[in-house]
Amino acid sequence: MLKPVMIQTCVPVIGGVRKKSGHAHRKSLNDSLEGEVKAFLIDEGQLHTYDDLTKVNPVTPTTVLKCLQARYRAKVFYTHAGCTLVALNPFQPVPDLYSLDVMKEYHCAPQPQESKPHIFIVAEEAYRNVQGQVEPVNQSLVVSGESGAGKTWTSRCLMKYYATVAACSSLLKSQDTVERIEKRVLDSNPIMEAFGNACTLRNSNSSRFGKYIQLQLNRSQLLVGASVQTYLLEKTRVAGQPANERNFHIFYQMMTGGSDEQRREWKMSHDQRFDWLPNAEKTLEEDCFDETVEAMLHLGINAEKQGHIFRILAGLLQLGNVTFCSAMDESQPSLLSYPIDFMQHCASLLCVPVEELQTCLRVRTLRAGKQSALFKPCSLADCSVRRDCLAKVIYAQLFEWLVTFINDSICADNSTWCNFIGLLDVYGFECFQFNNLEQLCINYANEKLQQHFVAHYLKAQQEEYVSEGLEWSFVKYQDNQGCLDLIEGIPTGVFSLLNEECLLNRASDAKQFRVRLEKELSDNGSMSWDKFSKQPHFTVAHYAGKVSYQIEGMMEKNKDPVPPELIYLLKKSENPLLHQLFADRDPVGQGTRGLKQVVTVVSKFKNSLESLMKILHSTTPHYTRCIKPNTDCRPLTFKKEEVIMQLEACGIVETIHISAAGFPISCPVYKQCTVGCLELLEEHRNRVCSQRAFSIQCCWHRYKQRRRHAMRRAVTLIQAGKYRSCDCTDFVLVLQALMDALAEAELDDAEDLQEEAMPPELDPILRARGSVQLSSIQEPVMVRGWPMGLALASAPTITVSMTATGFQKMMSVMACLNGHCFRSGEYKVETNQFKQGVASIRAQPRGSTKLHYQRSPLLYADLHPDHKRDGVTGLNQILLEST
Repeated sequence: MLKPVMIQTCVPVIGGVRKKSGHAHRKSLNDSLEGEVKAFLIDEGQLHTYDDLTKVNPVTPTTVLKCLQARYRAKVFYTHAGCTLVALNPFQPVPDLYSLDVMKEYHCAPQPQESKPHIFIVAEEAYRNVQGQVEPVNQSLVVSGESGAGKTWTSRCLMKYYATVAACSSLLKSQDTVERIEKRVLDSNPIMEAFGNACTLRNSNSSRFGKYIQLQLNRSQLLVGASVQTYLLEKTRVAGQPANERNFHIFYQMMTGGSDEQRREWKMSHDQRFDWLPNAEKTLEEDCFDETVEAMLHLGINAEKQGHIFRILAGLLQLGNVTFCSAMDESQPSLLSYPIDFMQHCASLLCVPVEELQTCLRVRTLRAGKQSALFKPCSLADCSVRRDCLAKVIYAQLFEWLVTFINDSICADNSTWCNFIGLLDVYGFECFQFNNLEQLCINYANEKLQQHFVAHYLKAQQEEYVSEGLEWSFVKYQDNQGCLDLIEGIPTGVFSLLNEECLLNRASDAKQFRVRLEKELSDNGSMSWDKFSKQPHFTVAHYAGKVSYQIEGMMEKNKDPVPPELIYLLKKSENPLLHQLFADRDPVGQGTRGLKQVVTVVSKFKNSLESLMKILHSTTPHYTRCIKPNTDCRPLTFKKEEVIMQLEACGIVETIHISAAGFPISCPVYKQCTVGCLELLEEHRNRVCSQRAFSIQCCWHRYKQRRRHAMRRAVTLIQAGKYRSCDCTDFVLVLQALMDALAEAELDDAEDLQEEAMPPELDPILRARGSVQLSSIQEPVMVRGWPMGLALASAPTITVSMTATGFQKMMSVMACLNGHCFRSGEYKVETNQFKQGVASIRAQPRGSTKLHYQRSPLLYADLHPDHKRDGVTGLNQILLEST
């Protein structure tokens, strides 16, 4: 891959290089840019072919938007944009876009980046980084976008991809666990979505919590487990839903999917209506009760535990129908509105005494030091607040228990995994007609993620160009640091001032808090106020747009108080699961010194978000920007005004600018003057690669030839050595015949052999030296380094006396003497076993055989002498005579 190159010239460049000064030059540049845009947009039929927006020339919001629109019309929903992937929500099922065959295609591709843009390319790139141990090894896939842009669906596809390509259960023939790990990881999705997602104005399956899923991989990069971290569940939705929105999916699933027997157990008749279930007549694809129940079974939540869960949820629905009315006497508690069956049903389902439940909702307990408790009737508004608080605290604890149970089911031991791939799916940027603390925290999270993207790519990439010596002037991009300082600044940020207000032991005053905000933060350009508004509020200029937040009720939500009476009541519940949820909870929330500790919502959320950002900074991030083509969620409907706002808000255009400007082929003005240069560089690169490949081939062929030659020479030498002693085939035949003869002599002629005359006694010198004695020579002759067959080839009569230790040595000597050179029958071979009086081949010979071999000039002798001749001639004869 070529290194980014920047060619220096005096021509002005768009997107981050040197500029000419003066109004005339700027006007000329603008005219030139406008002309290039028109020229680019003339051929509209080719706009859908731009699968990477860095190839667009020139890079402007208009050209980028037109390309995306053309690809969306052609039903192409993924497009590369530099380091990010742009995903357009089709708002309809797309057949075979996420099938198993498509997964295998991208997983097995040698270069997935060369394939069509797809979310699986991002997944495969992260997976191969782990396989290649590219630092940092751990990966994070950040999926961002507005609510309804398709983040949840994208995260679901990513999990399914890794559960398929990184599956390890196929290696095991049997499973003793509830289900294989990939199935359990995938089954966590429908449970989390049922209890944490809801239908909103912008999205029918909107995540009302944030989650970061770590897919745990072992050393073989196989999926062995997972863990889920959640952030800021919108528990206020369980007790109050905005107009035209719904509660969490699980309640509607129970209404539509519960059997008649279950509905009777839940005290939920078919004609009953619940105040906390608005728009129940609307049927959604997510209202699939059977899928949720099946997933719970796969994760180990048996039917008994499911019964406890559904009874608790049914009790919350009954609690939502409980209403209050004012008493005639203000000193008396508020009265229950008729009918009172809802209170009785709620107490029965939650397994708590109905009288104590009524008292906790209508009477407040006051404690002052060691004095006895005082009871004060609650106002009508306080009774409703306590009722909602009870529902919220139960649902939040139940959701937390589910997350813990899921983690216990799918999380692997620390010793079995070494790396992870994280999937981040958080709520998208939100701006409603009325926005409060929930929207402030959600948008703050999106600001932190945008800052992470800016710091990691938009800023770091340009600094890298400068460090490499490129002629570069920074591309302007929207830096949201000022907005973050406004929200999280210490000591005068919105969060700090909000926490300080909550710590004061006084009633909350929205107008007074607005005055303080205006006093402390008036110098920050990211905050403003509408002076003509009657409601206390403040407006924050986020990276994605301005949002106005209502102050009324913000302090109470930040405190999130839970009356101690409610906790004491829930501890007494006879529902095993409900009792477990609150068994270890401190009702008063006192510290070690008895002082009441106040942990606010924004403090907990800020700490958890900072922990998440540390994880993201320690991993290699991969960005996917989900774009919502229209607010009405209509299929294949592309509204340019809404799309361009999202592109500008998340910095897509600036990303393309920086990515394109780093490579000369993509720079708009440099293009004509660099297409030769680039082709020459590519041609030179190909030529060098070919030369290197040819050199590698030559070295390999040379190595193979040398190996082949060495092996051939070794074989030749081995064969030559065998030919010098005797013919290999004859040697085997002679050895076999000799063994047969000895065996026959042992079994049949033992006595005859003993009667024969024994050979004369050997000279002790001959026994010790193991020499060969010729009949015509008085003294033994030492033959050193000569093959025995060649040494005796011309002798007329020979008597050989040798001793050997071991049967194999004896057989070798005798086979040599009975070889090809001595087949005339004139020689007799005897062993010294006969002399000892034992005619057996099993007899152990005495003495030893000493054969002395040294390197000999016979290497140059005739290796194949003609045995038909009368004598030995040539070099062989000379060698014999010299001995």
